[in-house]
Amino acid sequence: MDAFDQAAVEAEIRAEFEAYEAALGANDVERLTGFFWEDARAVRLAPGGGLYGHAEIARFRRARDVSDSARDLSEVRITAFSPDFGTATCEYRRRGSGRRGAQSQVWMRRPEGWRIVSAHVSLEP
Repeated sequence: MDAFDQAAVEAEIRAEFEAYEAALGANDVERLTGFFWEDARAVRLAPGGGLYGHAEIARFRRARDVSDSARDLSEVRITAFSPDFGTATCEYRRRGSGRRGAQSQVWMRRPEGWRIVSAHVSLEP
């Protein structure tokens, strides 16, 4: 792997991850969809099925039930693999129902900024 400032890149990804979480908590649909790569190859996998492409992800965000979406995070891990590529993973517990879940996000630096190119979310039944 080429040398790069791993800590600085991880700080950039963490800042984006935290901004995403704030948008999620506020159900800021426009901001949430803006974090995803605006491309047909963007993917979000979840218990209800996969979303393939930015347009499907945006439709999901607009129609999503947010009545039990407030959550507390644990085990947040940010890893940079290059100056332009990294991952964010965490576990969470929903405040209302207590259900536990996990998520992973693959972040890529694009000309327009850091974007999620692939995400996976799980949630206990």
